[in-house]
Amino acid sequence: MNATELSAREIARLVALRELSAVEVARAYLARREAVDARVRAFLHPAPADEVLRAARAVDEKVARGETPGPLAGVPVAVKDNISVEGRPLTCGSRILEGYRAPYSATAVRRLLAAGALVVGGANMDEFAMGSSTENSAYFPTHNPWDLARVPGGSSGGPAAAVAAQEAALALGSDTGGSVRQPAALCGVVGLKPTYGRVSRYGLVAFASSLDQIGPFARDVTDVALALSVIAGHDPMDATSAQVPVGDYVRAAEAGVRGLRIGVPRELVEADGIDGDVRELVAAALETLAERGAHVEECHLPTAATALEAYYVVAPAEASANLARFDGVRYGFRAAAGDLEAMYARTRGEGFGREVRRRIALGTFALSAGYREAYYLRAQRVRQKLLLDFQRAFARYDLLAAPTSPTVAFPLGERVEDPLSMYVNDICTIPASLAGLPAISVPCGFSGGLPVGLQLIGPAFAEETLFRAAGAYQDATSWHRRRPPLGGLAPAGGRRRG
Repeated sequence: MNATELSAREIARLVALRELSAVEVARAYLARREAVDARVRAFLHPAPADEVLRAARAVDEKVARGETPGPLAGVPVAVKDNISVEGRPLTCGSRILEGYRAPYSATAVRRLLAAGALVVGGANMDEFAMGSSTENSAYFPTHNPWDLARVPGGSSGGPAAAVAAQEAALALGSDTGGSVRQPAALCGVVGLKPTYGRVSRYGLVAFASSLDQIGPFARDVTDVALALSVIAGHDPMDATSAQVPVGDYVRAAEAGVRGLRIGVPRELVEADGIDGDVRELVAAALETLAERGAHVEECHLPTAATALEAYYVVAPAEASANLARFDGVRYGFRAAAGDLEAMYARTRGEGFGREVRRRIALGTFALSAGYREAYYLRAQRVRQKLLLDFQRAFARYDLLAAPTSPTVAFPLGERVEDPLSMYVNDICTIPASLAGLPAISVPCGFSGGLPVGLQLIGPAFAEETLFRAAGAYQDATSWHRRRPPLGGLAPAGGRRRG
């Protein structure tokens, strides 16, 4: 039995039954990491093997004592490098935090560990989550497991690639404007952005505080549902954490789609830059859901056409405030200089990469005297109009559907010098982010051998409805069973009717 071929649910079940040990699982995943990560480069800070094995032995000892090991017993999890794991490196993919170690664990991580999961490393990312390709990492780019010459998406490209390459069964990423969903689509895995406030942000290094949300990756919908059931819920350490009951997401993923009304916003499906193959595969996926009993029809979300522009005012503005704390005084990188002012300037100039400096400058300008009304406040009004558009749509529909990414994974280096073309990668994911809504990406086919993702968007705190549709689609197809051509993987899958 190859543990890397098992789902997270299967791993936890077999470990709890003592049919598979957590140590065996850990060794299988460590061997997989050793075999493929030199090519994929998903991990920025791989956890030492002895630490992972020590944690696995603790799970096995718990099982041997007859104790309940938890719903994620022995499940290897990769954690994005902007989410705190006590004692482990926390650099946000940036030189300015080089050498820094987290003094505590994020609430989401603590909940995973309490559920029996094994953290197998800090995964690579675009610096401070600013990017759509993981090429903005200050250390090295991550490669897409489906084609090592292409990007894995971003900013959570490392976690998505780790799951796709079977270096982890689950992963945690962060999604500000699409940073879980877009790399999930490009890497052929499932990725969820929960409702803003559904998962605690305590221990997540802030990019844009009104947008950031931690979300899980897995190779199938049910595992994402299981992961969310573990990490979701109110946290007194996060003032934005919502006191809303956590649903039975695993059961919802098995409930079927019959009777659900799904709207397809024309503004997202026909937006400039949507590749023809992507549009056709998403349409075919919606036909599959209709065959399973959903009612699918075109609808409108007018303000979605201006969401991209609004986002790239709001997010940089919040980033410019949040990143002011990185000044070389208290922690991280400090440049040598003759006086305090020069030290500040040199530290930030040398410690931050080009894209981070660009967004800080954009955000500072948008908040500056004389321009705040013209840019930041106007963008916030667009955000409010978008939220009203969503509310009108959800008065008629249970879910909305669209492509996750306008294209498949593009070649490494192709868009690095063109930030505007890079920003357009988020055109389909940003509307749900600005409105704080839950959205999931599921694999829905391949174009030129590269994965394509279907995005489903729900009303606030309607994750159970999302899982109903995503689970029904997964049950009708087998795209999620395909594995990248890295060696030693399962055979390809396709559509399954019935």
